[in-house]
Amino acid sequence: MNCTKCGAPEVIIIKKHSGQKLCQDCFVQGIERKVLKDIRKYKLIEKGDKVLVALSGGKDSVMLLDILNSLYERGIINMVAVTIDEGIKGYREDGVKIAKNHAKSLGIEHRIVTFDEYFDLTLDKIMDGSSQRKACTYCGVFRRWILNKVALEMGATKIATGHNLDDETQAILMNYLEGNIENLAKIGPKTRSKSDKFTVKIKPLREIPEKEIGLYVVAKNLEVHFAGCPYSEESFRGEVGQILKNLSRKHPTIMYSTLRGFDKIRPVIKKEFQKEFGVGECTNCGEPAANELCRACIFLRELEK
Repeated sequence: MNCTKCGAPEVIIIKKHSGQKLCQDCFVQGIERKVLKDIRKYKLIEKGDKVLVALSGGKDSVMLLDILNSLYERGIINMVAVTIDEGIKGYREDGVKIAKNHAKSLGIEHRIVTFDEYFDLTLDKIMDGSSQRKACTYCGVFRRWILNKVALEMGATKIATGHNLDDETQAILMNYLEGNIENLAKIGPKTRSKSDKFTVKIKPLREIPEKEIGLYVVAKNLEVHFAGCPYSEESFRGEVGQILKNLSRKHPTIMYSTLRGFDKIRPVIKKEFQKEFGVGECTNCGEPAANELCRACIFLRELEK
């Protein structure tokens, strides 16, 4: 079996959705070209941007940092990395260490921030108490609040996250099943707001399957934190993700077709259902908010009670 690109005999992946058989070099180069092409296609990054990479130490964020580093080295962008320690004992410590090592090896400014520092809480403490919601709900809201705040403090013009194809199709299906059309309208390669306090978020890996991201970091011998979050098993996202993985075994193009179909109707959904979000300010913390309080402050008040 030979590589369909260069003819090399050592194939490391057969892409079921396209039929391609690729050797290590052609696979890595193809992934990098695809991500950089999507950055240009969706105008995710402009020359002179200061990009804040949300670096957890997991495979997605490590790959994202690795690919964006090519733009950083060429002087096209400035780049900083931020790692959030949610306070998950026995899990987060390894990711923080790996993230720190990667940023240091690339010479990229790196900042580690914690839930405890901003909220006087850890995710473990939240879940040990009488929490009204699942861990992923609290974690997602608090992480987004911190990233936006830190991005403003560091002068970043874009926040880049490692959301992959699996993540994006899960979000599409989750919000549809829950009837949350307003959230569905916000899904896309780039999220922006009219508020000056809201930093644009971008997803350069949005069209790359999780499996290929795992293979990329192994092929490039990148150190990553492969352990899964202990709280993710209880999440609705995890259930939806399993459904999509099961479907993909017999229908290998299902996630691509889900994303492509959604992107075709996204402009209509956005026009009809998306409310302007982030145009006001939270009366408690001053961060962007659609209502009197932002979601982070709403959750904090719930937890205080």
